Amino acid sequence: MEFKKPPDGGWGWVIVLASLFTQFLCYGSPLAVGVLYIEWLDAFGEGKGKTAWVGSLASGVGLLASPVCSLCVSSFGARAVTIFSGFMVAGGLMLSSFAPNIYFLFFSYGIVVGLGCGLLYTATVTITCQYFDSRRGLALGLISTGSSIGLFIYAALQRLLIEFYGLDGCLLIVGALALNILACGSLMRPLQSSDCTLPEKIALENVPGRYSIYSEKEKNLEENINILEKTYRGEETCKSTLASGGWKPEGLLHKNPTTMAHTKETETYKKKVAERRYFCKQLAKRKWQLYKNYCEETVALFKNKVFSALFIAIFLFDIGGFPPSLLMEDVARSSNVKEEEFPMPLISIIGIMTAVGKLILGILADFKWINTLYLYVATLIIMSLALCAIPFAKSYVTLALLSGILGFLTGNWSIFPYVTTKTVGIEKLAHAYGILMFFAGLGNSLGPPIVGWFYDWTHAYDIAFYFSGFCVLLGGFILLLAALPSWDTCNKQLPKPAPTTFLYKVASDSSNV
Repeated sequence: MEFKKPPDGGWGWVIVLASLFTQFLCYGSPLAVGVLYIEWLDAFGEGKGKTAWVGSLASGVGLLASPVCSLCVSSFGARAVTIFSGFMVAGGLMLSSFAPNIYFLFFSYGIVVGLGCGLLYTATVTITCQYFDSRRGLALGLISTGSSIGLFIYAALQRLLIEFYGLDGCLLIVGALALNILACGSLMRPLQSSDCTLPEKIALENVPGRYSIYSEKEKNLEENINILEKTYRGEETCKSTLASGGWKPEGLLHKNPTTMAHTKETETYKKKVAERRYFCKQLAKRKWQLYKNYCEETVALFKNKVFSALFIAIFLFDIGGFPPSLLMEDVARSSNVKEEEFPMPLISIIGIMTAVGKLILGILADFKWINTLYLYVATLIIMSLALCAIPFAKSYVTLALLSGILGFLTGNWSIFPYVTTKTVGIEKLAHAYGILMFFAGLGNSLGPPIVGWFYDWTHAYDIAFYFSGFCVLLGGFILLLAALPSWDTCNKQLPKPAPTTFLYKVASDSSNV
């Protein structure tokens, strides 16, 4: 499928708006799960490490399945994937309201909602990158603010809904709101010019006369049905002839027109079956070749040392950078900060500052004089210092200040697709981004439970956040060392593999064509 040149506007802004609302509706509750986390601690009485698995799975499972999500978007398109995933997110949230224990939440909220969010994130990022080129940083920054605004609003909304309707009623209402994703998905019109790429058209012209590209048509199915019906009628005619005693042993096939037609139709039907069997074999070979090419492209990606450093950096970043958005409310409670001192939930501060960070960093990424990779590394190093400062915060003001800094720096998610595109090229974006998001999901899934286990072990968050800061700092330095000598070379796109043409030889000879 050949995509048109990105229009950098027009219907692309409708795509940006639809993607923004999609991320707002799907990520609002999972990112603001810290409010639900405290309720689940009181409701089920489990340890902090085990309970943290619910929120970490919701953010991590979708990213772990990013290669599958990318394959789904490439195969079915962003619109179909968005609509299907909307049902998943809404259904998982509603199902979670009936959870009898924490293990049920692992499935309903962690896996179902998390996988739906992963599909939606991949779909919105991919279709936005297809519609924008020179303004890609701004577009990605805008759509990624949707999840941050969702975090800001859903943190207060879920607390209010729990107060009025309880935890179960809150999840039901939030699930109903998620059904609006279906309307957003209907607006995601694919950007494509034709169903056949130029190399395929050229290949058709160069195919020798004795070969043809086998194409299935709907009328072939109707023809086969008619053949089966005629065959059945022919058999009935033969049976009636036998029953009436009119059977003549000599020259029946030559003298009975009905039998001759039946024999001819049978031969035609067998010929079509043989052709279809051959077509299926060629299709299986083609699929195997596609999987083989996918593995070869993956190996080629990892030969790029900047890409290899990116997956290490994103993995360590999510281990250390994700826990504050889930556990900051409990950090305040553990520091003896009373709820009455909260003019605004700390998670809401993280959410609104993440939106600001995504927008500002996305705009900065469009400036030619700014090296986007170095900008991303700078956010990692500053975030590591802020994480190490959390144990020293003993008041709401200091916690709110650190929450704002962490939220702003978490906005580097908006420039991460930009960095990936510059590293591997737009043609490899879906493939490379899926791999990177797999490692990001692994970090998301492990980070909060590790911090929770540190607390269960030491009864304090000090060592946990020192560990988190070290992980983020290590990832930033590894990426910096990999990029310093070779940023110019990693901007060069990987060589595009030559298209593979599959020829299907028709079983019938030239006289019947």
